[in-house]
Amino acid sequence: MQLAVTVIGGGIIGLWQALTLAERGHRVTLREAACESATGAASRLAGAMLAPYCEAEAAEEIVKELGLRSLQIWRAANLGVAWRGTLVVAHQRDAAELLRFQRLTEGHQLLTDTDIGTLEPVLVGRFQRGLLFPDEGHIAPRRMLATLVERIRALGGDVRFESAVAEPVWMAASAGEIVIDCRGIAARNDVTGLRGVRGEMAVVTVQGMRLTRPVRLLHPRFPIYVVPWGEDTFMIGATSIESEHARPVSLKSAIELLASAYALHPAFADARIVELSAGIRPAFADNIPKILAKGRRLIVNGTYRHGFLLAPVLAQAVAVHLETGAPLPAALTCAS
Repeated sequence: MQLAVTVIGGGIIGLWQALTLAERGHRVTLREAACESATGAASRLAGAMLAPYCEAEAAEEIVKELGLRSLQIWRAANLGVAWRGTLVVAHQRDAAELLRFQRLTEGHQLLTDTDIGTLEPVLVGRFQRGLLFPDEGHIAPRRMLATLVERIRALGGDVRFESAVAEPVWMAASAGEIVIDCRGIAARNDVTGLRGVRGEMAVVTVQGMRLTRPVRLLHPRFPIYVVPWGEDTFMIGATSIESEHARPVSLKSAIELLASAYALHPAFADARIVELSAGIRPAFADNIPKILAKGRRLIVNGTYRHGFLLAPVLAQAVAVHLETGAPLPAALTCAS
């Protein structure tokens, strides 16, 4: 039976909901308040690393389990993900951080300085030990958001930008339609327990700097990741601040991010700053996403820093629930 579904929110969660349902033959309308060039809000500012093994260092076990399932969906989707793994390094003075990271994670290979230089020649001689997580991937998020929009439209989905939805959002659908609410932090007044976590990032260009995979530099106070976005462009992220204020990036955060990038490699001293941005990640108290049912509305929210990683598996869970009536995964439901 074909379902009629309206998805509200054009970030990575909403786009994957729309894509998955369209692929399964359902009639899908996606509505996003922003214009097409600005769609995605917090998703545009993500590191967009598909890194369930690395995230296990701080995340709950369910995040890793769902993330591993999502990796399979990402691979099968053939959307241009770079599958080159994640490199984790630390300076010798912070060797204990690397040991801690190794102890808390799995799916890695221990590297020598020679191994690191072979993988990333620009880092030759800079780190004595490292960890490679070979099965992980990464994405340039803004290109991926555009790719998903194109794929949805090619499948017959109706994607509408500059199409804000007034409260209550379930009134956006026609009679008999299902609403999937993926508004992120915009839904905080309608979803009990949702909070905002501010993340700040920098985008820089560095001519001649070559990294082929995300590199995480461990530090007890200022850990960072540097993600290659192509064309000498790198995303440096990210702070994590318990705040819902979307004000500009603070000087302190900018200094910490850029100084840490310089600590990874001195070539970042010549970087040109393209962007300093802050976004608000939606999260629940346990930092585990939730799928909440309210009549004919499903709310998918609270992905914290794992939106790109978990979007496919959350979309799959919703689709199966709508088609078969199967219960939603217990780990992803709670009273709202």
